[in-house]
Amino acid sequence: MKKINSNLFKEAISKYTTGIAIITTNINEKFIGKTVNSFTSLSLTPPLVLFSLDKKSSSLKNYKESPNLGINILARNQKNTANYFSKRKPIWGNTKYFLSANNIPMIKECVVNIDCKKIKTISQGDHIIFICKVNKILINNIDKPLIYFNSQYI
Repeated sequence: MKKINSNLFKEAISKYTTGIAIITTNINEKFIGKTVNSFTSLSLTPPLVLFSLDKKSSSLKNYKESPNLGINILARNQKNTANYFSKRKPIWGNTKYFLSANNIPMIKECVVNIDCKKIKTISQGDHIIFICKVNKILINNIDKPLIYFNSQYI
């Protein structure tokens, strides 16, 4: 085994396969979206999920302020959407979406859309962890998910 450093840690974690999600919110009719692979389920009863954002994220303040969030698990054909929302302060432009009952933009054609209420944030290391209660879910059983492994989409 090797002594840990940030590059070795990043390389090791890149070997863990994840899906890709875009976390969305609406702040005063301004739609915000951020690509993450730090999304996971937390609890079945009650239904809870979590994701984390870097404390340096340009949109962190917006997510901390918003009581409701959308989690959009991307389909394999949404690689360009994932790349677009990984940019600093992306503009929605031509992104196809619908609004949840809580007025949160949900990206169309995802494998799953999850409407959530944020219930807790935790500061840990260089990230903020967001814990959310799931309100409603839309599942697309036709498309396959976008997968991330070894720092690239597969």
